[in-house]
This record gives sequence, structure tokens and C-alpha cells, in this order.
Amino acid sequence: MTPNDLIANAIQRERNRKGLSLSALAGKASLAKSTLSQLESGKGNPSIETLWAIAAALEVTFSTLFEVNKPDVSLVRADEGDAVGSDHASYQTTLLANCPPGTRRDLYRVDLEPGTIRRSTPHPVGTFEHAILCVGQAKVGPLGAEETLNAGDYYRYPADRPHMYEALMPETLMIVVMETRD
Repeated sequence: MTPNDLIANAIQRERNRKGLSLSALAGKASLAKSTLSQLESGKGNPSIETLWAIAAALEVTFSTLFEVNKPDVSLVRADEGDAVGSDHASYQTTLLANCPPGTRRDLYRVDLEPGTIRRSTPHPVGTFEHAILCVGQAKVGPLGAEETLNAGDYYRYPADRPHMYEALMPETLMIVVMETRD
């Protein structure tokens, strides 16, 4: 994907997120509508000043215009991911998900037992949950897109739609991080 494609996708994504028409954003950024239209179609050669004006009008950081849109779901199994080890200890870490700008995360420990399904109603629009299964086995995720997780598995999914948790083994333990945009 070229930088112009990234910029085009980001402008359209953020404009739609704000509920702005092309004309309204052009007005807020003091740009010609035709200029903005060209940028959204991946054409043109925007200057730094033009991009700063668009970012300011959208009330986002400049770097937002170069971000790749994350998929709605991300599943990392216990044996997957790029681990980085220590030179001084028997220790390694694997980044599962970074925190996007303008978001808040709440951290929960979830203890589950087999026999019942916990159905959760949708959280506010734009909310995601990050589930890490620590012990046991569970079925987790949006209805129709549930995944069976084993110890060490990670699953990121949209939680602004109905979702569920079901223990498949006794004494199942999971960490859930709820992420919402400010």
C-alpha cells in the first residue's frame, strides 16, 4: 500500500467516523472540495500543510493519516507471535496488541465454570475486547464468530455487538481487556 493509499483510506475513514460530508471537511480544513476529493481517491501530492489542515479539521493526530485500519478481529494462539527474549534472564515477551491513540482500557479477571453461557449485550459503539485465556478452555467472542481458546491464546473482537463466554473446562481463568475510544 502506497503512502497516498494510506492517506486516502485514513481521510475517508476519519471523515466517516466524524459524520462529515466531503464539503463539510473541505470547509473545516480550508481546502477546495476537489482537492480533498482527489486525496480521498489516492490521487494528488499533498503537502505537509494540507495534511496538517486535514488532521486538525478531523481532530486527529497527524500520524492518524498514515495508520493502517486494523481488522475487527485478531486471534493469536499460544505458540504464535514474535517473542523478544532477555539477555539477562529466562524471560520473553510477545506484543499481542498495542493501544491506539484516544482509547481507554479496563482490565478484568474472569473466572468461568462449565454449564452456563454468559451472554453479554453490546457495549458502546467502537468497543473491543481482548481476551487472553490463562487456564482451562473456553468459547469466546461475538455471536457467530466465537472461537475456542486454550491456555495462552489471545482473541481480539468487536464487543459492540452481542458476544459470549462459555467455559469448556472447570476452573477456567481468562483476562479480558475492554478497550473503548474516548
